[in-house]
Amino acid sequence: MKITSLALPEVLLIEPTLYADARGSFVELFNERRFQEHGLPCSFVQDNVSRSKRGVIRGLHYQRARPQGKLISAVEGSIFDVAVDIRVGSPTFAQWVSMELEAGDGRLLYVPPGFAHGFTAITDGAAVLYKCSDFYDPDDQFGILFDDPALAIDWPVDAPILVERDRQWPTLDRAGDTLFDFEDRS
Repeated sequence: MKITSLALPEVLLIEPTLYADARGSFVELFNERRFQEHGLPCSFVQDNVSRSKRGVIRGLHYQRARPQGKLISAVEGSIFDVAVDIRVGSPTFAQWVSMELEAGDGRLLYVPPGFAHGFTAITDGAAVLYKCSDFYDPDDQFGILFDDPALAIDWPVDAPILVERDRQWPTLDRAGDTLFDFEDRS
């Protein structure tokens, strides 16, 4: 297993060993013992799977009272995954990092609490599995506008498909007290 800190050092790219032969391939996406050996978070309480058409953008989402760390993998198709540091006072506040995840490569992205998360499907029928470190609470959902000009995320989609809620999130500078304090470390 190879672990790489990305430009935002708390966001980790995890590359488990992929075994391939004439039959196909096998990869172990999560093993608590191996995660612990590498000092990775391994307390996950909820698994989610979403399927999206090409061009769908989901995010940028976060929870404040019950922040979620997320372990993300593409299990079908490919996605462009984004994490944004929303910890006020952090040296990397308002910076973002992206990674393409593709079914079959076995790579995972860990996005810790204190970061907004979103992705777009870059292939039709992309399916994403994400393990969450806390339970989803519908009364504790927040977001940042996906095309906030101050963030200037270079989404690889020309005509994004979004639900109305994701079109209505505030820009980062208007998110106010829904953001995290860097010292909070929630």
